[in-house]
Amino acid sequence: MSTYGRIISFAKPYHRYFPQYIVFALLAIVFGLANLALLEPLFTVIFDTKKPEELAKLAAVGDFELSATYFKGLFYQKLIEVKEVYGKDSMLIYVSIVIGTSALLSNLFTYLSNVIMGYMRAEVIQKIRNQVFHNTSGLHLGFFAGERKGDIMSRMTNDVQEIEVTLVSSIKVFFREPATIIVYLIFLFATSVKLTLFTLVFFPIMGTVISEIVKRLKKKAILSQESLARIVNLMDEVFGGMRVIKAFNARGYVNDLFDDETSKYKKISMSMSRKNELASPISQFLGIIVVATLLVVGGNLVLDNLHNPNSTGGLDGEGLFVYLIVFSQILNPAKSISQSISNIQRGMASAERVFKLIDEKPKIENDPNPVHLEEFKEEISFDNVGFTYEKEPVLSNINLTVKKGETVALVGSSGAGKSTLADLVPRFYDPTEGIISIDGTPIHKVQINSLRSLMGIVTQESILFNDTVAKNIAFAMPDAKEEDIIQAAKIANAHDFIMELEHGYHTNIGERGGKLSGGQRQRLSIARAIMKNPPILILDEATSALDTESEKLVQEALSNLMKNRTSIVIAHRLSTIQHANKIIVMD
Repeated sequence: MSTYGRIISFAKPYHRYFPQYIVFALLAIVFGLANLALLEPLFTVIFDTKKPEELAKLAAVGDFELSATYFKGLFYQKLIEVKEVYGKDSMLIYVSIVIGTSALLSNLFTYLSNVIMGYMRAEVIQKIRNQVFHNTSGLHLGFFAGERKGDIMSRMTNDVQEIEVTLVSSIKVFFREPATIIVYLIFLFATSVKLTLFTLVFFPIMGTVISEIVKRLKKKAILSQESLARIVNLMDEVFGGMRVIKAFNARGYVNDLFDDETSKYKKISMSMSRKNELASPISQFLGIIVVATLLVVGGNLVLDNLHNPNSTGGLDGEGLFVYLIVFSQILNPAKSISQSISNIQRGMASAERVFKLIDEKPKIENDPNPVHLEEFKEEISFDNVGFTYEKEPVLSNINLTVKKGETVALVGSSGAGKSTLADLVPRFYDPTEGIISIDGTPIHKVQINSLRSLMGIVTQESILFNDTVAKNIAFAMPDAKEEDIIQAAKIANAHDFIMELEHGYHTNIGERGGKLSGGQRQRLSIARAIMKNPPILILDEATSALDTESEKLVQEALSNLMKNRTSIVIAHRLSTIQHANKIIVMD
């Protein structure tokens, strides 16, 4: 399916909105046209440009029929009646009321159609954004290691926003504006077939010129979105690393980087703007040329009609005046179509970036017939396990057995593969060689959620969220009881400092726990692991970034956490591994 086809396919489940939108949009178009069409009878009657017998013929209506001729004749009839009974002044008041009512109805139905379109647009965009997020959140860790976070965020925000514009533009291109043009053309044909056939020659010319302009926008649109993604990524890195930037007096350096990227984005945007804005003035200029030509051709038709009143296809002055007004209104939807096509080109460029996220497949997936592990009974075993990252061997021939209740410490120089080995157990990555088993079952055959439910992980970097203390401790456990949260905090040596916070357990700790110290953040991470109550623990450098005082509190919390659990511990400090049953040295 084409990129554009995929965008439209997202709207199909919400087809219930289409009938309402079509009805309201058509009514808005019809009443908008009625405002203009009523001018011809008004000028004809008020300025007495027709003979009485001609007026009588125009006002003659038969049985009811749903046609412009019937309603036009009815309006003539009413105008003549009001003029004869109440005079021209009253007739003007009557016409003003009719036109005002028609304008009110036109705007009312325009509003209703826009509301319906807004509902559909909101639902479609929510569906796209949710699908992007759900798929991306399920991807393997290796994907995030190879992608810029700012680029992913830009796709989910800016690019999805462009798709929203594309959706609106599509409705304009394929229904609203064409429907407006068709309804107005029907009126123009009813007014003068010759003049309307003449005008149709110009539409292909206008379409060709505009299409040549907009088809060049897509490439620039892709460059624009990629540049914007780099800007978002740079902002994320700078604001997240502000401590380092200030420590290295790097403000000027990062400002130059940012200025350079925004300069590139500016140049791309200016190039796009030149092409994008060219369509509207060109279409407007061509429209004016057409109107001027119509004035000449239509004027000749009026003159012919004056000299030959009985000729076919004649046109009077009032008809030409209204014709030109109605035709000028066709230019607006024509320009809107050209602008919408430009928007669609930009949106397709963004959609390609978004669909890449949707189409990305996780490398870590469940077995077709996965095993559900309810508990951990005996051991974790590594049999000839190897791992290669980007063609570089990281682990080779790892053979290890971790019995239930044991603490196994992994030590070695930086880059020896300690964290990689630990990451293989919860299947953040899969080994490229060998098998890891739990209780004799290869973990690649175990249902992923079932596998990870057996494990608690505490890393060097405390991953906390911009929420309350309680919700961070009970992360992903919405039904957790407050007494259980408090008990977990006490075991993690966190209760005392939590109670000193302004709102205790209901204190918001800021982005990434920025309102807390490093030791406090780590103890909350431990409390979160305790709350999960897993039989298997993975501790990755959990105390390496702490000062001595904080380490003492955290080490005590870790000791409480590790009681009666199977633990895989990565550490440099002796205090962390001195009670380990096995110490594995990796190089």
